[in-house]
Amino acid sequence: MKKIYSLLLLTVASFSFGQTIYSENMGTTPTTSPYPVITAHTGFQNAAPIVYTGTGDIRPTSATGTYAGASQGNNAYLSATAGKYFQIDGINTSTYSSANIQLSFGYLTALFATVQVVLEFSTNASATTPTWTAIPFTNNTSASWALVSIPGGILPASSTLSLRFSMPTTLGQIRIDDVKVINNNPACTFAFGSATTACDTVTPAIDTYTATIPYTGAGGGGYTVTSTSGTVGGDNPNTVAAGNIIISNITEGTQITVNVSKGVCTYPLTVFAADCKAVNPLPFADSFPYTVGSSLGASQSWQNVNTGDNILAVAGSLTYPGFASSGNSESFSGAGIDCFTPYTDATTGTIYASFIMNVTDMTNVTGATALTYFASLTSATQAYKSRLFLNKTGATTYQFGLDGASTTTNFDATTRNVGDVIFVIMGYDFSNSTISAWINPNLSTFNAATPPTLSQVQTTPIADLGGFIFRQDAAGTTPTMIVDELRVSTTTAQLLTVNQNSAIAGLKVYPNPVSNGTLFITTDSNSERNVVIFDILGKQVLNATTSNTSINVGNLNSGVYLVKITEEGNTATRKLVIQ
Repeated sequence: MKKIYSLLLLTVASFSFGQTIYSENMGTTPTTSPYPVITAHTGFQNAAPIVYTGTGDIRPTSATGTYAGASQGNNAYLSATAGKYFQIDGINTSTYSSANIQLSFGYLTALFATVQVVLEFSTNASATTPTWTAIPFTNNTSASWALVSIPGGILPASSTLSLRFSMPTTLGQIRIDDVKVINNNPACTFAFGSATTACDTVTPAIDTYTATIPYTGAGGGGYTVTSTSGTVGGDNPNTVAAGNIIISNITEGTQITVNVSKGVCTYPLTVFAADCKAVNPLPFADSFPYTVGSSLGASQSWQNVNTGDNILAVAGSLTYPGFASSGNSESFSGAGIDCFTPYTDATTGTIYASFIMNVTDMTNVTGATALTYFASLTSATQAYKSRLFLNKTGATTYQFGLDGASTTTNFDATTRNVGDVIFVIMGYDFSNSTISAWINPNLSTFNAATPPTLSQVQTTPIADLGGFIFRQDAAGTTPTMIVDELRVSTTTAQLLTVNQNSAIAGLKVYPNPVSNGTLFITTDSNSERNVVIFDILGKQVLNATTSNTSINVGNLNSGVYLVKITEEGNTATRKLVIQ
């Protein structure tokens, strides 16, 4: 599949005893069945110039955990088929001495006494007739995971080093994980620890964050510290043997590479970007007024929680009787990034979420049937609590399902078709521990007493709900779909009016489009109000608290904006065009 789930920091760190040249743990977020073949897996730690190929697949089963430093995530799996392989190309060891280049990997074999992986290296794997050289190693003599270590003097210094793990027979099963190539130069004693990131502020605008990176083995002078972004500070490795390098003022969403060097010893560290995004107050609404082709996770209301292709804005809105749509909409298909939006954490009452959707194409969904969940109410920490499923029933037909678990047999009997526009309401009642879904309700009569299309009492009550997620599962399970007009609220009345155009009595925002630089905002009470304007990427461009009815927007560029107005505790949003 694809995923490295985490809003926390992921790092590529050095061994305490040497300098890391290459490290790969196959991704820490479990893949799901059917497991992706190696060439289709997008959750690897390393990107180009590293290339992964092979006829094996990536699985979370039988995860590592019995040797020091085991990642306990996915592993490369070679089934009992002669010739199954896992290949890594593009490792660059050219600046190191072969005598110091060491290799290690986690290793498990089901027939540990008789079947062992074939391990080889090549420096011309892209040639028509490549040369592969066997790498000797001590066999795994137990039925548990073991860490295999290859000493220096075997792997060459090369800018085009490849490694290949192959299954030699039709017997057994082999698993590989935590592949590392290090430079064990006694002169290279510096080592990074596990870095952490912290947002400097959390606002609806673009913020900055700070990375704190522990280190040991320094001192004695000669060190240079650089970063691809931000300001380098903290302890100085030239004078402080063990301390913290601090990179400050990094723009939210910007991944950085920190490099420490001393002579022939270089230590790169990748720090993945922090998302400094505020929790949305309830009721919350998103009409997706974002630029066509932009990533949903790049907006200030949503967060990307893994890796893969983006959920993207597409032109136009979905319409449903009794509901006013605006802005654009979002589209996704197959495997890719999941997008999460946090809202005020709730522990009592009822939480409702609604959206409009249209499954536009199912040709990518393999097999006669396929079950996947694509939307969910979650806890504040992104744990899935109430999942909405699609169950393929034919080439162009499907059913909805609802469950708190990751699979279900709780299906709506009605068959839906590709191209149908569907209005979905999801809910959870804390008082009776019941999740519910209403499919295509009559919005003119809908209320909390309306019988749901699907419901399920949760054996273990949900403790809290603080987020909503759109999920891209796998290439062969998630059809192509469009979603629009997400609303989250604590009452059904709020849910259907939380487009917030009527949340403030008598609200008028005009002219729209604005062409003369002056925007007028009037209400029945005309009380003091806070006006915040965001651009199409979610960046705050204006924030004013005023009793005036006019707002100067003459400094804003031509384009589409979102205006958020708060008056007497009520909030409304409007799309604004400036010419």
